[in-house]
Amino acid sequence: MAQALYATREAVRTALGSASSARDDAQIDRAIEQGSTDVDSLCNRTFQPLMATRYFDWPSEQTPRSWRLWLDEYDLIAPTQILSAGTVVPSTDYNLEPANDGPPYRYIETRLDRPSTWSGGSTWQHAIEITGWWGYSDEQTPAGQLAAAVSSTTATTVTVSDSSAVGVGDLLTAGAERMTVTDKALADTGQTLQTPVAAKKDDVLFQVADGTSYHRSEVLTLGAERVRVRDIAGSMLTVERAYDGTLLDSHSGDSIWAPRLLTVTRGAAGTTAATAPSGTALTRWAAPGIVQTLTVAEAMNTLMQEQSSYARTVRSQAGTGTRSVAAVVVDLDNLRARAVAAVGRQARMRAV
Repeated sequence: MAQALYATREAVRTALGSASSARDDAQIDRAIEQGSTDVDSLCNRTFQPLMATRYFDWPSEQTPRSWRLWLDEYDLIAPTQILSAGTVVPSTDYNLEPANDGPPYRYIETRLDRPSTWSGGSTWQHAIEITGWWGYSDEQTPAGQLAAAVSSTTATTVTVSDSSAVGVGDLLTAGAERMTVTDKALADTGQTLQTPVAAKKDDVLFQVADGTSYHRSEVLTLGAERVRVRDIAGSMLTVERAYDGTLLDSHSGDSIWAPRLLTVTRGAAGTTAATAPSGTALTRWAAPGIVQTLTVAEAMNTLMQEQSSYARTVRSQAGTGTRSVAAVVVDLDNLRARAVAAVGRQARMRAV
């Protein structure tokens, strides 16, 4: 899994109400990858941001206005450099359009009150070169920080401060580098339980040495039991016991572990791997809400069909000629339609 996905493994597990199991992690990841691809196909665009260089012919076969360059199937978030016939076009000399709705931007116009123009130079082929961030959006949300330095550009594991803010499939940003999270493993938080707790569901107050080191919704492991942090007050954690299908157990002085050790793909989304000191702030790319929701739904549909050997009752969808699981088809069809209406890319007529 080299690319960021539109939903995380944890989100699908939560939606399914299933306990973690290494046995089906690969199956869930594959379903999410398929769901992400299906969403791209349905909406006729790619949502993940990518740093890349794209080339365009000028003049093109579309014979547009002399100041307008259509980007066709490519959505542009933010250019870092534009070359026309090898000459840099300054940012003051062009407008990204539609200015009132973008990003993403669908075309670029050179300003008529500035000297720069689109030019074919010695050849019209690949005459215009645009480097920058491509995709639908680059919305970033805080995701804690690095809990240990990344001292090499080839390391494939990083330790983070907040496992609740990061899921498998996320695209993380640390400095100028982006990393795709491909797995999570337990790391010792360096703290132990300060007072004993009994094997009772209502024994939910866990005293720790430093409550600021933990976060709401983090899943902690003590012995063979997992607990989910519901609230934090000073050094007291209020938790949900026997979380994620684990067995209730008593604890006394147990070491506290959290899934903060991430396996990552370095230099993702067109960036370059780089070192980073401990404490570097992390952010995660967030796909549009409707895209995340539909990806989870598509993944769940795939998983349920696989679990039944594709023997679930199906029926034809009116007007589509396709067949889907009857139990989910109405809501899933509605969700697909909402996604297309909200973030789908409409085809643009072009000259032939």
